[in-house]
Amino acid sequence: MSWLFGIRKDGGIPPEAFNIPTPPDADGGGDDKSRKNKGSTAFANFDSRPFEVAAKAVKELEQSKHAKDAFELVKLQEATKQMEYQAELKKMEAHIEQTRIEQKRLEAEERRKTIQEETRQHQQRAQYQDQLARKRYEDQLLQQQRMNEENLRKQEESVAKQEALRKATIEHEMNLRSKAEQEKVRAKMKARAEFERENHDIIMEQIRVKAAENRKTILESITTAGSVIGAGAQSLLKDWDKTMVAVGGLSLLALGVYSAKASTSVTARYIEARLGKPTLVRETSRISLLEALKHPILTAKKLKPKSGDTLSGVILAPTLEERLRDVAIATKNTKKNGGMYRNILMYGPPGTGKTMFVKKLATHSGMDYAILTGGDVAPMGSEGVTAIHKVFDWASSSRKGLLLFIDEADAFLRKRSSVYISENLRAMLNAFLYRTGEQSNKFMLVLASNTPEQFDWAVNDRLDEMVEFSLPGLEERERLVRLYFDKFVLEPAASGSKRLKVAQFDYGALCSEMARLTAGMSGREIAKLGVAWQAAAYASEDGVLTEKMVMDRCLSAIKQHKQKVEWQSDQERQESKSVTFSEAS
Repeated sequence: MSWLFGIRKDGGIPPEAFNIPTPPDADGGGDDKSRKNKGSTAFANFDSRPFEVAAKAVKELEQSKHAKDAFELVKLQEATKQMEYQAELKKMEAHIEQTRIEQKRLEAEERRKTIQEETRQHQQRAQYQDQLARKRYEDQLLQQQRMNEENLRKQEESVAKQEALRKATIEHEMNLRSKAEQEKVRAKMKARAEFERENHDIIMEQIRVKAAENRKTILESITTAGSVIGAGAQSLLKDWDKTMVAVGGLSLLALGVYSAKASTSVTARYIEARLGKPTLVRETSRISLLEALKHPILTAKKLKPKSGDTLSGVILAPTLEERLRDVAIATKNTKKNGGMYRNILMYGPPGTGKTMFVKKLATHSGMDYAILTGGDVAPMGSEGVTAIHKVFDWASSSRKGLLLFIDEADAFLRKRSSVYISENLRAMLNAFLYRTGEQSNKFMLVLASNTPEQFDWAVNDRLDEMVEFSLPGLEERERLVRLYFDKFVLEPAASGSKRLKVAQFDYGALCSEMARLTAGMSGREIAKLGVAWQAAAYASEDGVLTEKMVMDRCLSAIKQHKQKVEWQSDQERQESKSVTFSEAS
C-alpha cells in the first residue's frame, strides 16, 4: 500500500480514502428542492468502508510493537516536508530579491541611458547654439566689413572728387598764370624789339668799338706772353745749371704728389680698418674710436658686461633650443681656449629668429657681431670684391673675436653655373671663397638664407654645421602670443599709460584661441600682431582694448598672411616658368 491507515508517505491523506462525492451544486446550477433531493441521495450512497478499514488499521497499529516507530517516521516525514517547504520558500524569496535587484539594475540602466540622452541632447543644443553664435559673429564681421568697405568707397570717392576739384583749380590757375606770363613776355619782347629798332645804329656802333678794343687787348697779351716765354726759354737753354734745377724740381714735385696720394690712400685704408667700419656692415656691436667720440653714452652701455640666458626672449622648438644651446656653449669655450671657430648655416622661413639668435650668441660668448646682407653686396658691381676684402680685413682685426653674420647670403653666393649670375657676382663669390678657405680664430662666419639650395657647392663645403629654423608649432605660437600680449598690451596698461587700458576678459583663453588660429605664421608676424593690438587701443575713442578688437586684428593678420602665401606661390610658379624657359633657350 502506498499509504498507511489513510496517511501517505508525504504526510497527507488521499482524498479517495473518504470517497466523498462532488456536491451537485458545485457549478452553481439548480434550485433548492433539487439540491435537497440530491443531498439526500448523496448521504444515502455514502460508503463508510474506508473509515472502518482505517479504524481497524489504527487499532492494529496501536497493538503493534512498531507503532512508536511509525509515529516517529510520520513526524520525521512531516519535518522533512516542512524543511523542504522552507527551503523552497527561501529559494522563492531569493528569486524575488534577485528579481528586485535586476529590476533596480534595469531602472538604473534606463536612468543612465536617459541621462546620457539628455547630455547628448544638451551637447547638441550647446553646439547648435555655438554654431548660431559663430554664424551671428561671422555675419556681424561680414556686415562690419561691408560697412567698412562702403565707408572706404565713399571716402575714396570724396577724396577723388576733392582731388579732381583741386587738379581743376590748379590747372585753371596755371592756365591763367601761363597766359599772364605769355602776355608779359610778349610785351617785354615787343618793347625790346621797338627799342632795338629805334637804337639800331647806336647799338651797332657800340659793338664795333667793343670788338676793336677786345681784339687789340688780346693781341697785346699774346705779344707780351710770347716775348716773356721766349726770353725765359732762351735764358734757360743757355744756362744748363738752371735747366737741371728746373727738371729736378719738377721731378721732385711729381714724386711728392704721387707719394702723398699713395700714403693718403694707405692711411685711409688703415684708419677705415682700425677705427671705422666697412660700408657693407649694416649693424655691429664693435666699438670704434670715431663712434666712441660721437656717442660716448652708447659706447659706455656697450662696454657694460651682459650676462644671462643665450635664448632669453627667443622662443623656439625644444629640440632646436637644445641644439642652439650646444652651439652657444661650444662657441664660448672656443673663444676662451683660442680655438678655431666653426662656420654655421641657418636656414628656414623669414621671421623665425635667426638674426635674434646671432646677436644673443655673440653677446653670450663675449664676441663682437657684425650684420651684413647679401642684397647690399650684389649691386656694388666691380667694387664688390674690394668691399668684401675690406670686411674680412676689418673682421680679422677684432681683438675679442667677431661673429660675422651674412643675411640673405644666397643673393651673391649662388651657383656659378646659374644663368642669373654676372661676372661681377662670380668675382665676389671667388673673393669670398678665398677669404674663407681655412678655419679662422679671428672671426666666426654665420650665413642665413631662405633658399639654401641656391648656394654654390664650394660655399657648402665651407659650412661646418647647418641648423634649420622652422615655423613655430602650436605650443611655441601660444608662448609667442602670450609674450607679445604681455609686452605690448599688459605692461603698458599696468605702467599707467593714459591711452592704453584693457577690458575685462579671459586673456589666457583668448591667447590659446589665437595661437590655434595663427597656424603657419612666423614669430615676426606674431610680433607685428602684438603691435597691431597696441595700435588698435591707441586708435580707439577711449583707449580701451576689448576682446573683439584683439580678435579682429588677429583675423585681419591671418587674412593678410594667406594673401602673402598666395602671392609667394604665384611668384614661385612664375620663376619656375622663367627658369624652364631660360634652360630651354
